[in-house]
Amino acid sequence: MLITLGSPPTDAETDAWHAVVTAAHVLDLPASVPEPSRSETAGKLRLPPVSGRNKHLVSTAADGSYDGVASLVLFTEEPHLHTAFLDVLVVRPDARRGGVGAALWTAIRDELAAAGRTSVSTVLELGGAGEAFVDSLGFTNVLPLGWYVMRVRQTLDDVPEPALPPGLRFADWSGVVPDALAEGFSRAHDAMEDTPGGALEERVPRWDTRRVRAAARLIEDRGGAILTSAVIDTTAGDAVVGYTELVLRDPAGTRAVQYDTVVVPSHRGRGLGRAVKRHLLGTLHELHPGIREISTTVADSNTSMIAVNEALGYRRERPVGLFLAKL
Repeated sequence: MLITLGSPPTDAETDAWHAVVTAAHVLDLPASVPEPSRSETAGKLRLPPVSGRNKHLVSTAADGSYDGVASLVLFTEEPHLHTAFLDVLVVRPDARRGGVGAALWTAIRDELAAAGRTSVSTVLELGGAGEAFVDSLGFTNVLPLGWYVMRVRQTLDDVPEPALPPGLRFADWSGVVPDALAEGFSRAHDAMEDTPGGALEERVPRWDTRRVRAAARLIEDRGGAILTSAVIDTTAGDAVVGYTELVLRDPAGTRAVQYDTVVVPSHRGRGLGRAVKRHLLGTLHELHPGIREISTTVADSNTSMIAVNEALGYRRERPVGLFLAKL
């Protein structure tokens, strides 16, 4: 039987959902990849992303336990009202090949049709059951990616922090951007527009101070933490010319996630991307010494960022893909 998860879900519903995603994680991912924490699961179930609304669907077994779960993000702002993102669709290992995944997908398709969506995307591991499943549904891998992992202590020991060129300085903060830098920080976000995106249709709308603040607050409200280091041009009114972000989905965990690293076009080719990423490691280690690794995804076509990451000690862990289906 399919049901819609309560909003907000009860503790029992959260526990049952978490049991499914954890069991699937253990089977489908390498042992080196940490399992999602319950607090991370609870945060995502309670709070939708910025500019989106969630639909959480559950397949229940005869004994009332969950044998499959699916989470759909329906975007709520132009220009992305025609598309959506399938964040989760997993079936408990002992319930696979019994039609649970197909039933969840049928319900997802109905939700997409009711909302007038004409496409949906998802991110999946390559070579596994998930890829075979979405292939059968008409999804296409529009952007090959890789997960890369870096060991914090090793990079701190082996890679000296580069000096910034004259006229530039670092600024660091935890959580929401300080008011004095908010406008420049939001403008710097728009420099992500030339990041490789394949045929992905839900490109991020233009950033403003409301959006960057809301994105940081959401991470914290879900129980996580976000650290940012920026490069400031003191000769241009303290303009933000580059930045990088690290997210701790569970501050009690051991692995953080590297989010955006951006350098505005007029300052590229000066080593600022590598410098600001290396600088943030020091802040991370000071504030959260329990974090041992950082993981990130990079498009296979983004050779410049792959080179920067390799210089900082990142090594490829596993391949993934961004898949898109037209409806």
